[in-house]
Amino acid sequence: MTSTTFIHTSDFQLGMTRRFLGESAQARYSDDREAAVLRLGDLAKETGAQFILVAGDVFEHNSLSQATLLRAKEMFKRLPVPVYLLPGNHDPLVADSVFYRASAENVHVIADSQSFEVAPGVELVGAPYLSKHANVDLVRQALEPLEPAEGIRIAVGHGQVESWSAEDNADAIDLAYVESKLSEGVIDYLALGDTHSTMSLGTTGRVWFSGSPETTDFLQLPAGKGEADSGNALVVTVGEDSVEVDKRRIGRWSFEAFDVDINSAQDVRGFLARLDAYPDKIRTAIKYGLRGTVGLEEQRELELGLAQYEALFASLRPRQRTMDLHLAPSEEELATLGLGGYASTALEELLGALDRPEARDAANLLFRLTATEEKSR
Repeated sequence: MTSTTFIHTSDFQLGMTRRFLGESAQARYSDDREAAVLRLGDLAKETGAQFILVAGDVFEHNSLSQATLLRAKEMFKRLPVPVYLLPGNHDPLVADSVFYRASAENVHVIADSQSFEVAPGVELVGAPYLSKHANVDLVRQALEPLEPAEGIRIAVGHGQVESWSAEDNADAIDLAYVESKLSEGVIDYLALGDTHSTMSLGTTGRVWFSGSPETTDFLQLPAGKGEADSGNALVVTVGEDSVEVDKRRIGRWSFEAFDVDINSAQDVRGFLARLDAYPDKIRTAIKYGLRGTVGLEEQRELELGLAQYEALFASLRPRQRTMDLHLAPSEEELATLGLGGYASTALEELLGALDRPEARDAANLLFRLTATEEKSR
């Protein structure tokens, strides 16, 4: 009985940078993204996979530095099995395509939609992007001429499915059509890229987004929106009558965004404890929004804690659109400031206008300067 095991992955987007990462964190992130690709080779050896199938967006774009191209070529050479690369919308197979400059002996670019054999009784058929934008359903276009396969046929495409959008997108993948071809035996599995989170589509268990092998965007907590399940690869085993898909963790990074209510010293310490609990801070990026009202002492404790953790995390930044933290010092705290004259008058005016962001910022600055002066005495 014919069967095959392969690694389904996608969206390496080699050459990607993240604007919220500083220079050292970006260098670490780039190295880890390449290391994630190399771990695909380890996974192939562990599982006996015959090949690695990359469903589009191997590169961030077609205008990459020579250093990025040379590193990619060297990385692909180290993979222990053949690698099949599908050009996606980020790296379409155009005249100046990056694929012409980053080839390796074990790398095969899927340049058209002709079905071809990758192992005895196992075929691949792809739907590559030949321009930056497609005006047809490329997957359907690739499948329409095909008759039922005698052995195993794996299809690979890149893009979103038709049912995901209310818009009439000409290039959207018709999932119902794909499932009809699965039931007819034209293909046995459709490997998709574009969405960076791992997910199964439809009802057959034979259409999957692999997601990117390393995290690329923020998970929105607690709703679970955004990049909800990236950093994986799929080990797919296809037999003549069965398909098994095993999700394996590959990535090391975590990007998370969340909001917290802060109204007391206990809330401040709870938020800081939440940050402290992240185990791999140098590979974690956090966007936070704080809502509520705190006094001067809570504000100081919060700022000291954040300053400490900002040095530890790959990125730790306020989520400006959800920041709504008000400073409301108690009468006792105001008395201890010892302000008089113009400074006292200015503070009264600021405290009366804390609904305006610039007033809150000015009041915070005045409190910080006062605290600094007290410590220096």
